Amino acid sequence: MHPADLPAVLAIQAQCYGEALVESAAALQSRLALSPATCWVAAVSSPSQNGHSDPLLAAYLFTHAWPESSLPPWNGQLVCDWPDTEPLTWFIHDMAVAPIGRGAGLASQLHDAARDVATKAGLRSSRLIAVQSADRYWRRLGYAPLAAGRHAAKLAAYGEGAVLMGCLL
Repeated sequence: MHPADLPAVLAIQAQCYGEALVESAAALQSRLALSPATCWVAAVSSPSQNGHSDPLLAAYLFTHAWPESSLPPWNGQLVCDWPDTEPLTWFIHDMAVAPIGRGAGLASQLHDAARDVATKAGLRSSRLIAVQSADRYWRRLGYAPLAAGRHAAKLAAYGEGAVLMGCLL
């Protein structure tokens, strides 16, 4: 993903989430700046007026390393302000596939590509917060629900029914 992709990413986000879960461009830009190697986009071919196929952004994935002891804030701007000795996890912040890209396997491709980068960087666990009943999808990838515990207040900011999940990579 590149900063120039953010307008298309915001359009996909608006197609996939209700108003309550739409994040600001600044929040998403901070995630991209924190870990450009693990933030990805996918495109599909779309016929153009000149008869050629033009790529159309159809899915995105924001992930980054994050301290195991906390959760990143929803819609907050992130910075890397933890000590080098802090144990980190691969945090999957957001993945969405626009209607034009559904059924093409884009979500799995994005996840696998970013996971490979994360494991090569030495991350051995992953966490995410599933929204809009997406926990069923994440279970198929090996994630399991985790107790919210002291993270309950931050988890609530991700919306009703949000589920904290984790797995080993």
